[in-house]
Amino acid sequence: MVLQIACGTGLLLVNILLAALAAFILELVFQRLHPWFLREPHGPKLVLLVASVSLWVLGVITAGLWIWALAFYGLGAFPDLETSVYFSLVAYTTLGLGDVILPQEWRLLAGMEAANGFLNFGLLTAMLIEGLRQVRLRQEENRRRASR
Repeated sequence: MVLQIACGTGLLLVNILLAALAAFILELVFQRLHPWFLREPHGPKLVLLVASVSLWVLGVITAGLWIWALAFYGLGAFPDLETSVYFSLVAYTTLGLGDVILPQEWRLLAGMEAANGFLNFGLLTAMLIEGLRQVRLRQEENRRRASR
C-alpha cells in the first residue's frame, strides 16, 4: 500500500507541475498578445482564443493521461501500452467503465488518477474562463473609452 501511495503521489506531483507550467506558459502568451486582443475586431479573436486555449487544455490533459498510462505500463500493471492508455483515459476522465481494472497491488492508483483528472479538468476550465473573462473585460473597457 505504501508503494502505491508513493507512486501515486509522485505521478500527481508530476501532473500538477505540468499543469502549473502549462498555465504559466499560457499566461506569458496572453501577456504578449494582450494588445492584439484588445484591438477590433473582437469576435474572430474571441473564437480564435477559445479554440486555441481549448486545444492547449486538451494537450495538457492528454499529456497527463499519457504520464499515468506510461507509469502503468512501466509498472507492468497491463500487458500492453494500448490497455494502459485505455485504462488511463477511463480513469483520468472519471468515467470508470470497469471493463479493465488494475491488479490488486496497484488498484489505489486508479482513484488517485481519477482525483488528478478531476482536479485538472476543474483547474484548467477555470483558467480558460478567467482568461476569456479578462480579455473580454478589457475589450469592453477599450470600446467604452473609444466611444467617449
